[in-house]
Amino acid sequence: MMETINVNDRTYRVPQEPTVVFTIDGGDPDYLDDALHRGIMPRLAAMLADGGQYRLGASEMPSLTNPNNLSIVTGVPPALHGIPGNYCRLENGALELLNDPKFLRAPSIHAALAEHGVPTLMVTAKEKLRRLLGHGGVPSVSVEKANETGLPEYGIPDLPQLVGTRPPGIYDWNASHYAMRIGLAVHRAHPDLRLLYVSLTDRVQHAAAPGDELADRFLIEFDTLLGEYLDEGFVVGITADHGMNAKHADDDTPTVHYLADILEQAGVEVHDVVLPITDPYVRHHGALGSFAWIYLPETEHAHAREVLTGLPGIEEIWNRADASTVYEHPQDRIGDLAVTASAHVALGGRKRDHDLSGLHGALRSHGGRHEQPIPLITSRPVSGPLAARYHAGVLRSRDLHDLVLNHLTRPDHEIASAAATTAS
Repeated sequence: MMETINVNDRTYRVPQEPTVVFTIDGGDPDYLDDALHRGIMPRLAAMLADGGQYRLGASEMPSLTNPNNLSIVTGVPPALHGIPGNYCRLENGALELLNDPKFLRAPSIHAALAEHGVPTLMVTAKEKLRRLLGHGGVPSVSVEKANETGLPEYGIPDLPQLVGTRPPGIYDWNASHYAMRIGLAVHRAHPDLRLLYVSLTDRVQHAAAPGDELADRFLIEFDTLLGEYLDEGFVVGITADHGMNAKHADDDTPTVHYLADILEQAGVEVHDVVLPITDPYVRHHGALGSFAWIYLPETEHAHAREVLTGLPGIEEIWNRADASTVYEHPQDRIGDLAVTASAHVALGGRKRDHDLSGLHGALRSHGGRHEQPIPLITSRPVSGPLAARYHAGVLRSRDLHDLVLNHLTRPDHEIASAAATTAS
């Protein structure tokens, strides 16, 4: 087996041990910090005490599921992989969910490994991600469709039979844990599996704050399954695609600026307000997050800025060229203006277009700068050229595969094997 591969101008060491990267959807560091402080995640605590490390990093902007998962598995920003949101307006004016692999502009690390015969697997809770993550011949499965499909690449016709239980619904609190169980079951059936990516869902985080009973239940079960991966000998990396914040007042009323309504009432001509958080899971957030793209004539930019700047909680307003640099976005898939809001303010289009009746509870969402801090956790000490940047807290979630594959202290037997190979 070759020792390294090059993907998107980065070199990665081919894993010689089973390696897993978990992306906790909505996994704000506050959840983990609170759980570790109260002692309800003993396996994570033991992993950290035994040499594992935990530092903060940053997600991509907007702090959403699709752009961040794709950055994590490709190692590059949205400007290069082509997915700046869950949803966008294309150059021809069409509004599209960015769920189709045709929108991808960079291969994943897993696809490059699979191309060279290294056993890999992508497991995700949400079907919207599976096609993107599985692009390039990577075996992939979602909890959402686990009842309907097997994993033919590994000779598995029936995933529920392999796992031993039927999958929960995508809005069930334990959908994420079933994704983790799939990964374990496939590994136990195929111990040669080398790189596994497991992406969870943020159903719990949209409904429960750190310390809430539901959040505790989620984290306790995550910790139990993490322990099973460690017991199986996995090298582990853990991150999140974004954090999570309450976007409501003390009386649970959503704190939302409906930008199209506000701008039009002020006499600004608006072509479109595009909310890149939009996805099929409307019960999570009702398409309300803290980031928006506005399409409007250039002659209206100054007036729009004046109106938006006067709104409480509006933090950033960038034009297309500046936004593509500041956020590392592809210019052809973003708006004329990019707008972000504060931690507890959400942005909408027109109020009539947002149905919040099905939310799990008071509005909790993400998308802005305040949901950008994420955990970067490894099961072994970080060493080598990235160590200083890791410990300084300046890495991004897209650096996690680089950390896990290239910059962890290697066990003695692996160092000895590499030395023997070099000598021969």
